[in-house]
Amino acid sequence: MDIVKVKDAEPRENPHGVDARALHESEHALVSHITLRPGEALKRHITPVDVIFYVLEGTGIVEVGEEKMEAGSDTLVDSPAKIPHCWYNESSDVLRFLVIKVPRPTGPTKVL
Repeated sequence: MDIVKVKDAEPRENPHGVDARALHESEHALVSHITLRPGEALKRHITPVDVIFYVLEGTGIVEVGEEKMEAGSDTLVDSPAKIPHCWYNESSDVLRFLVIKVPRPTGPTKVL
């Protein structure tokens, strides 16, 4: 059994310049934890695989393709492969969410 605490996972350098920590990597999936502080955002990007977001804390604006909506704690958002997506934290609170990529990407994410 593997147990990973978010606080113990090292932040990874990323094109968004935000706190992103890998929690799980296997040949089948990739799970990351993202923290967006007030005013931070992910850059609009395209992922070569399906992405599932699960909001742990806070409220943010998620954009998938042409759709944009507010998503808060205990909300799951599905983002199909090869569709532009991004997140914005326009609130005064921290936004934390899991990013689950399935299958594990073998190609790069394209920042727009």
